[in-house]
Amino acid sequence: MTSVTAQDYAWIRSSRMFCAAMAGGYGLALVRGIAPAEALRLMEAEPQGTGEGLDALVEQHEDHRDATDYWDDSFIAGACTVPGRGGEWTLVFAFDGSSGMSRFLPALSLNGRAVSHSTNGGKPIELFDWYENGELQTGFEWPTRRYGSTPDELVPMMREIGFDLAEGGVCTGASADAKAAVLALTEQLTGVRLTEELLTHAEYHFGLVPEQPAD
Repeated sequence: MTSVTAQDYAWIRSSRMFCAAMAGGYGLALVRGIAPAEALRLMEAEPQGTGEGLDALVEQHEDHRDATDYWDDSFIAGACTVPGRGGEWTLVFAFDGSSGMSRFLPALSLNGRAVSHSTNGGKPIELFDWYENGELQTGFEWPTRRYGSTPDELVPMMREIGFDLAEGGVCTGASADAKAAVLALTEQLTGVRLTEELLTHAEYHFGLVPEQPAD
């Protein structure tokens, strides 16, 4: 039985910080087995120093956006150390163009595990991805339309957390808050309890992640 449910993350709907992140777009990844500076290196990020708290990350993000045009997909990522299952994990958090973070998950998980969720803001695309040793295990935008090498492995856990899944993977209607359920699923896979206080007061390493090269 899982000890984490969507109700544990009901706070995201009353959090001005997290509501703003969802409205504008964000990406968040939890990575086991590598330090924050190494995570940014694997994301090909140019180091931008360190800063205390989410306000410093927001300032870095806004300064970068002021210096670039609307179509620039580069972004500022903040990485910090957080406690999780089995020891320390690295949390990577970014705003706006950070939906591009997902392309780095194979490298970030190569010798461990990476779990990520994101939204692109506006009329949102909401993504969840679980990688193990460089391979996508389970991913989805809609929880009833899963993909990856083990698309159904998390189904029992997802039902206990509060996802609305019927037999055969058919959705039966609104149930738990879907975003809150995704955060609970992420905690179940990592042991990291995400809180507003953790995001707000973390010591971040900053990196400027370049645009994805054209094919």
